[in-house]
Amino acid sequence: MGSSFYDRFFNTGVFLKTRKKIFQQVPFQSKQKILFVGIGTGADLEYIDFMNYDITAIDYSPDMLAIAKSKFERSAIQFIEMDAQTMTFEDESFDYIVASLILSVVPDEHKCFEEMIRVLKLNGKILIFDKFAAKHQRITVTKKLLRPIISLLGTDIGRSFEEMFSQQKQRLKIIKDDPAMLKGMYRYIEVMKVK
Repeated sequence: MGSSFYDRFFNTGVFLKTRKKIFQQVPFQSKQKILFVGIGTGADLEYIDFMNYDITAIDYSPDMLAIAKSKFERSAIQFIEMDAQTMTFEDESFDYIVASLILSVVPDEHKCFEEMIRVLKLNGKILIFDKFAAKHQRITVTKKLLRPIISLLGTDIGRSFEEMFSQQKQRLKIIKDDPAMLKGMYRYIEVMKVK
């Protein structure tokens, strides 16, 4: 998906309104280290006071990263080209990890989620804004048929947060799980690392 299309689609309308609402509620503090995984074109950074935080932002796409860098060239944000499924950071490096619209697009969501947990400090939080299959419901036949076609656009409409969480539930606690938009297809979830 091209970076200009991404900006026009995911950084306007209902996506813009939802992102603003989410980030106005996050209690980041100045001494905390924050990692944005899959920063894309930097949309999430526009809704926080980024000058007051220690922020690292990664993305696999050099094109997306270049746009994000250009938007924030006067900031101290570290922009790094990196695969979210194999991060090069030390264990327990960050207080917060922001994962917007990333778990539904990476090839292996379980590996990506596990890496986020690995680099998160004890009692740190992962903030997730993404689309997931409905809770405790089987994927419909229509979605099963559409899933391979939609995946050609670079996203998966059938991923289950509950499945990802169940593999890590000894290490995490769900703090918040709220419908964010489109009748709960997109959710805002906060998890805390407890082990």
